[in-house]
Amino acid sequence: MITEEKKKALERFSEGRRLYKLMKFVEAREVFALALKACPDDGPSKEFFKRCQYYIENPPPEDWDGVWPMQTK
Repeated sequence: MITEEKKKALERFSEGRRLYKLMKFVEAREVFALALKACPDDGPSKEFFKRCQYYIENPPPEDWDGVWPMQTK
């Protein structure tokens, strides 16, 4: 059975991903933060929160395809 907190986190993650793909990184980061508030140990939301922060500081090109470049090997 899925908890209400996990359900909220999943819904917010989905919305965050939608915004992320649209390159709305500030808005997406806020939604991922809400997902983490509902479920603090949600790994995917943590990762995408960090990615949004990166892209806010280092915007991708206009033709960005949504792929995250490897940072380490």
